[in-house]
Amino acid sequence: MKGVSFVTNDKNEKIAVQIDLKTLGKHQEEIEDVLDTIIAESRRDDVDIDWSAAKKELKKAGKL
Repeated sequence: MKGVSFVTNDKNEKIAVQIDLKTLGKHQEEIEDVLDTIIAESRRDDVDIDWSAAKKELKKAGKL
């Protein structure tokens, strides 16, 4: 596909994807949707914490 390149290691295994956003500019929203899905999937097994606990941790760290 024009604008999409695979990066391979020395064993010719695909290890990364490069997306030329200029070439695929008209599809930028769809690309962002795919990336959002990948990020969400990678966080599927993360531990959930309730908002009050998260807020307490952020305050303790001085970030809120």
